[in-house]
Amino acid sequence: MRKVLVTLLVILVNSALSQEKPKLVVGIVVDQMRYDYISRFYNDFEDGGFKRLIDEGFLFRNAHYDYMPTKTGPGHASIFTGTTPARHGIIGNDWYATSIDKKINCVYDSTTSVVGGVSNGEVSPRNVKATTITDELRLFYNFNSKVIGISLKDRGASIPAGHNPTGAYWYDLQSGKMITSTYYRNDLPNWIKEYNAQNRPKEFLSGNWELFKDKSIYNESISDENPFEEELRKGMGVSFPHKLSKFKNDPSLLKYTPFTNTMIKEVSLKAVVAEELGMDSIPDFLTMSFSATDDIGHRFGPRSMEVQDTYLRLDREISEVLSFLDEKVGKDSYMVFLTADHGATDVPSYMYKNKMPGGYHNNGYIKSMLDERLTKIFGEGEWITYLINEQVYLNKELIAEKQLDLTEVKKEVIRALMSEDFVVDAFDADVVAMRMFTDPMLVLLQNGYDNKRSGDVLYILKPSTLNDAWGRQGTDHRTPYTYDTHIPIIFYGSGIKKGSSVRQVAITDIAPTLSMLLNISLPSSATGEPLKELFE
Repeated sequence: MRKVLVTLLVILVNSALSQEKPKLVVGIVVDQMRYDYISRFYNDFEDGGFKRLIDEGFLFRNAHYDYMPTKTGPGHASIFTGTTPARHGIIGNDWYATSIDKKINCVYDSTTSVVGGVSNGEVSPRNVKATTITDELRLFYNFNSKVIGISLKDRGASIPAGHNPTGAYWYDLQSGKMITSTYYRNDLPNWIKEYNAQNRPKEFLSGNWELFKDKSIYNESISDENPFEEELRKGMGVSFPHKLSKFKNDPSLLKYTPFTNTMIKEVSLKAVVAEELGMDSIPDFLTMSFSATDDIGHRFGPRSMEVQDTYLRLDREISEVLSFLDEKVGKDSYMVFLTADHGATDVPSYMYKNKMPGGYHNNGYIKSMLDERLTKIFGEGEWITYLINEQVYLNKELIAEKQLDLTEVKKEVIRALMSEDFVVDAFDADVVAMRMFTDPMLVLLQNGYDNKRSGDVLYILKPSTLNDAWGRQGTDHRTPYTYDTHIPIIFYGSGIKKGSSVRQVAITDIAPTLSMLLNISLPSSATGEPLKELFE
C-alpha cells in the first residue's frame, strides 16, 4: 500500500513540475467584494464575466481573511505576500508612526515624488517587509518577467506589483490622470501618456450615471430612495440617475462611480499590448485592482442599487478582459485569479431598523473619555497620542516624565474601554505580542499586530458598529467578523480544473498556490498553504 502511495505522489509531483506554465498571470482584486455578491447577483450576471470564471474555473466558497483590521492596504499585502500584517507590516491603510509623530499612509515614502500628475506621488512599496509573489517571479527569471500593477488607488497598484516591477500606475484625483512615482521611473511611458491624452474622466463626467440594466433587474437591492445612503456631493441626492455633469470639472468625483473600473480595464489592456505581456515563454504578471466597488460601497452600502449596478457593470468589464486575453495571449495561455481585499458590514442604521445587531460609536468620544479617565487617576496631560485601527497609542513621554508604570496605565485604558457597551474585548499589546491566543477571533487580532508599528492597547468593537464621525449613512470595514473576512477566491485558466470547495481557506493561501503553480520560490514570509484542491 505504501509503495502505491509513494508512486502516486511521484506522479503528482512530476505532473506539477512538467505542467506548462501560463504566459501571463492576471491577479484581479475587487475592492470590498463580499462573498455574497456572487450568490446574490449571479442570475443577473452575463455568461462571459463572473459566470465564466466560476463555471469554468475553481471557486473557493469559504475563503476568509485571517487577521484584523480588514482594510485595503493589508488586504493587498496579504494576497501577494502570502502572510498577515504581523509579518508583512502593513497594519492598516494608515497608522501612527511614532518615530515621526504623524499618521502615514501604508505606501507613504517621503523620498519619492509624483510623475505625470500633480498629487499623490509620495508612494512606494518600501513599507512592505516581505517579498511578494510578483517579486519572486522577477527574481526567478532574472528580471526578465514583466510585472505591471494598475489600480485606482496608489496602494492597490504599488503593493501588488512588488518592490521592483516593470511599472505601477494609479489615478491622480486632482488631475484625473494615471500617474506613477519616481520610485519606479522619472517619466511616464508613452502608452500611459497616450491614454491620459484621451481625457476619459472629462468624458465620463460630462454625462450621468444611469442604471446599466432595466430597473426590474435590481430586485436584490432595497429601494433606490432610502435614508441609509450618502450623497456623492451635496445636492445630488441618493437616487438614479446621478447627475455627474454638475461636477464635470472635479475628477475626484469619478472614484465614486463605476467608470473608474472602466478606466482600470482600459489601461490594463493597453499595458498587455504596449508591454507585450504574455508574448513569450517567460511568464509575466498583471495586477488589476478595481476600487470603485469600495468607494461606492462606502457611500451607499451593500444593499444599494448603486452597488448592484457597479457589479453588473464590472461583470461586463471582466468579460471584455477575458475575451481580449483569449485573442491576444491565447485562451489556454493565461491564468486568472480573482479575490477581494475585504468585505463590508451592512449599514448599521439599516440593521438597527430591521431589529438586527448594529450601532455606532465615536472615536472622538473614546479619546476624550480615555484622556479624562487617565487625568483623573494620574494627573493632567494629553495621555492619548493617537487613536486609529481600533488601537490606542499612549503618550509614552508623558508616562516616563511622570515616572509611571506603563503597564498600569494600559490597565486603566483597558478598564475604561471595557466599560463601554460597544467594546467587546480590549488587550494590552504586550499580551497580543506573545501570540498565545487560541480563540479564532483573537487569533485574527494577533495576526494583525506588528511589534513596532501597532498601538499600545488593541480593542474589538461589537458587530456592525461603526464610527459615526462622518455620519450614519454608508458602510465601512475593519473587523474580524465574517461580513468583513468572507470573500471569494477564484482560479481560472491555464492548468486550472473546474470545481468548487467549501473547505475553509485563507487569503494568505493565494501566493503559495501561485508559487507552486509557477514552480518558483515562495514569498519570503509566506505562512499560507497551497490550495490543495488545485493539485489533486
